[in-house]
Amino acid sequence: MSQTNQTWVTEFFLLGLSDDPQTQLLLFVLFLAVYLGTILGNLLLTALVLLDSQLHTPMYFFLCNLSLTDLCLSTTIVPQTLIHMLSRKKLISFTGCVVQLLLILFFGCTQCSLLAVMSYDRYLAICDPMHYPLIMTWRVCGLLALGCWFSGFVASLVDTTFTLILPYQGDNRIAHFICEPPALLIVASADTHISEMGIFLMGVVILLAPVSLIMISYVCIIVSVVKMKTASGRLKAFSTCGSHLIVVIIFYGSGIINYMTPKSAKALGKMVSVSYAVINPMLNPLIYSLRNKDVKRAFRNAVNWKQFCST
Repeated sequence: MSQTNQTWVTEFFLLGLSDDPQTQLLLFVLFLAVYLGTILGNLLLTALVLLDSQLHTPMYFFLCNLSLTDLCLSTTIVPQTLIHMLSRKKLISFTGCVVQLLLILFFGCTQCSLLAVMSYDRYLAICDPMHYPLIMTWRVCGLLALGCWFSGFVASLVDTTFTLILPYQGDNRIAHFICEPPALLIVASADTHISEMGIFLMGVVILLAPVSLIMISYVCIIVSVVKMKTASGRLKAFSTCGSHLIVVIIFYGSGIINYMTPKSAKALGKMVSVSYAVINPMLNPLIYSLRNKDVKRAFRNAVNWKQFCST
């Protein structure tokens, strides 16, 4: 059939993670549990930071921003995925797909910048503690956070534009459970080379550049930590930075695989997307709270205060 005889796509059919009813039911239960854990964990962490004055520091300010991106990213993806798991027709309108695409890129790219800023914050706190309060003022923190959100907005517009400049005619079946550029480019009705190059170059800016800065920061941090005289200081530094490094490996690793590798290497694209778009938002508050004495102390204080008020 020639391209002129093909009709423009008005809706997409998301094939999802599986077409087996029993597997879909199991995935529904797992995704629902993960989503509830994401909501509870991020809201609890944010509440503890807001209520405990000892957590009113730049590190936890950026952590609250990270929790907000986790909540928004997960809410953009999981509720619709849950509905599709229980329905036969996993349809999404073209407009709905575009909105989801833009929001996923916005919150995901914002998180890329936030993780880089958080590594810079840890670098200053550990490698230059004397000047840290002078550099990381609340004004600077606010500007850095605003810059992260703005960079996410710009990057999402660029990637969305490169995805939508292509015609979508004929085939409307997306072998994915969400609308994101790698999956949409496969069903485009034209040569995708220019769009792929544009998205790849944006990946260099929003993925490779931040992760490179993070790695440089951690090399400097490791050198400074090794030079510390006290074992307790080294342990605290490694504990705080270890949490951030785990998040970085999971998030950037899966993002680079999906957005910066050839099509032949994306056979597990859906599973990779589950990692950074569904699982990672739940893991972030767990990783930061379970490995952080300050957060655990704030939680105990909140529980004790609640018990005191109820008596």
